[in-house]
Amino acid sequence: MIHAFIKKGCFQDSVSLMIISRKLSESENVDDVSVMMGTPANKSLLETTGFWHDDFTTATPNDICVAIRTDCADASVAEMIIARLDEALAPLAQGSGQSQSLSVVRRWQSATQKLPQANMALISVAGEYAAELAHQALSSEKNVMIFSDNVTLEDEIALKTRARDKGLLVMGPDCGTAMIAGTPLAFANVTPDGNIGVIGASGTGIQELVSQIVLGGEGISHAIGLGGRDLSAEVGGISAQTALEMLTQDGQSQVLAFVSKPPAEMVRQKVISAMKRSAKPVVALFLGYAPPAARDENVWFARTLDEAGRLACLLARVARYQQTLSAVAGKQIRGLYTGGTLAAESAGLLAERLGITPDAHHPQGMMLNAQGHQVVDLGDDFYTVGRPHPMIDPSLRNQLIAELGKENQVGVLLLDVVIGYGATADPAESLVEACLRAWAVRDERHPLHIIATVTGTESDPQCRSRQIASLEDAGIVVVDSLPEATLLASALISPQRMAELAPRASLLDGVAVINAGLRSFALDLQSAGTPVVHYQWAPIAGGNKKLARLLERLQ
Repeated sequence: MIHAFIKKGCFQDSVSLMIISRKLSESENVDDVSVMMGTPANKSLLETTGFWHDDFTTATPNDICVAIRTDCADASVAEMIIARLDEALAPLAQGSGQSQSLSVVRRWQSATQKLPQANMALISVAGEYAAELAHQALSSEKNVMIFSDNVTLEDEIALKTRARDKGLLVMGPDCGTAMIAGTPLAFANVTPDGNIGVIGASGTGIQELVSQIVLGGEGISHAIGLGGRDLSAEVGGISAQTALEMLTQDGQSQVLAFVSKPPAEMVRQKVISAMKRSAKPVVALFLGYAPPAARDENVWFARTLDEAGRLACLLARVARYQQTLSAVAGKQIRGLYTGGTLAAESAGLLAERLGITPDAHHPQGMMLNAQGHQVVDLGDDFYTVGRPHPMIDPSLRNQLIAELGKENQVGVLLLDVVIGYGATADPAESLVEACLRAWAVRDERHPLHIIATVTGTESDPQCRSRQIASLEDAGIVVVDSLPEATLLASALISPQRMAELAPRASLLDGVAVINAGLRSFALDLQSAGTPVVHYQWAPIAGGNKKLARLLERLQ
């Protein structure tokens, strides 16, 4: 049977009530307990789940409806649950415990007065009321994150269109994750600062992508959530385009990474066009989409979250090097390799990066020879007649390196350093000497950037880290892989594209939040050091929307 009672005028957020429901369900002589606010949607749910009682008919959205399923007809069961419910609600009502120092208000106007610098409203109230509250926030020139679900499509379109016209951002509805300027909004992770800006129409997709970026040794600037419907045909990617524009103008976000569930075809094309306008490297992951090519101008396509993370990390490292190395636009690339396979891979990657069709024939170890760019395998038979392999005797390569100093048309030199048994005792030492000779005959107008990879392990006789230290101390750039080396080389010789300048969103400088709904979100923000005021929202006029609008006009 069902025992029921109503606690009048005691509004609480849904998550707190769910936790209380679970605890009360553990009481003796009780099968299950449901504790919900008396909103129309919740009443319907009570009926669907078999917890309905006729007493709930008169309940308003400000009233708590308690339904107790039990085999016991004794009224003492209900009395026990009432007493335990009061005990559970007391800390919330008094603001004790964790939330003791939390700034709490009961009116929107009070919230804006309490935190005048607020630039974000985080909304997690019942979906049927979320849109109205979001419009109120937009009227106060606040960006909005709507955690709430069950917001109508019409309301979402209206909110996002209005925000776009006002130069603001609406994340959501049903947006579960964002991390902006170090501020954790809703479900978020603690991440190191970095130069990768993340955008996603997928909450857990953002979290997994960010996690992969951190595992790859990089950090993020911001992570902006959009809500699952933003890339639908109806919404048209309004917030996606706003977010791309925001991060385009953000100096810290040197690389962008975008993840979404399968979007509408026309919207995907619209979003890709926006990515291209940004001019920044963008990793795009549209789940379920098989791109015809791995890259389209500055847009790199990934098929998995893992791949997207690795690509973003690669591009982030390249972007960071570009900040410190002078551009050598229009110059040529040389690759002088001791390892044949390394030369072949480097040549193939460079050809792809530069849009060159490689030659199938490789006379004299020339793995690439096009448009002035050359990649040579110095371990080819042509170079080892009467002389040891270059991994044993590096003198020929060292001579060629030194001679490059006089070839001002060459702007980037790619090298491999292969260590281990059989290789020369200290390849870095002789390589550094040759590079110094090349640099000595160059002037500042014609820089020569030297990029190296090291093949080997820490336990090798030459010791990988020791070789890297020697190279870097001399001014040679050491990267982790051939894809990174060739990407950096091609980036250095390519003209830099720039996006059109536009005002930078002040939101990216720091977030101050008015939190309406789940108290736990406000507590998380407070613990992270974010300025926050908790708006203890409750339906106005008992949830009577007509009366609420009248009262609002009277104010």
